[in-house]
Amino acid sequence: MTSSWHSPAGSRIRPGEVRPAWVPDSTGSTYHYFPGGKQQLVTEAIRWAGDTAGQLLERKLAAGPVAGLRAFLALWRKILTDSEFQAGCPVLAVSIEDPGADEQPLATAAETFAGWQILLTDSMCAHGADAAQARRLATQVVAAVEGAVALCRASRSATALEEVTDRLEPLVAAAVH
Repeated sequence: MTSSWHSPAGSRIRPGEVRPAWVPDSTGSTYHYFPGGKQQLVTEAIRWAGDTAGQLLERKLAAGPVAGLRAFLALWRKILTDSEFQAGCPVLAVSIEDPGADEQPLATAAETFAGWQILLTDSMCAHGADAAQARRLATQVVAAVEGAVALCRASRSATALEEVTDRLEPLVAAAVH
């Protein structure tokens, strides 16, 4: 998840472009593994990135909602700083692109965000939060984190993520009993 994400819009898979030595110089291998072409490749990449972040979130939420939130925010801080603010969230990148004729990558992004919200909601509810409040707060967490990641990339600074962390932790802590 730490590699830089570039929009698939306007990109093509081209024979002869620079590739790792283990990748054959043929678009045939790409279409062998991804018969749906670029859109299938993007969809699978989004699913993988979302599942990877979701699995980490789920593991960390076992220690409670605040601990899970801290780990999720620390993940994004590490991704941003390790990449010198070049990497971001590929799920967000797909969400803001024009989907063109194939809406599957966008649908996969929506499913990913919903999955993260469900994990957060369930954890808060398991720790005594009101279900409606937990659902709204989970939406706020995902939206704030994704927005902070975008702001951090644009400013080349982790300040937005730090400020979001400072605001979200007390909200989550207050929601659970």
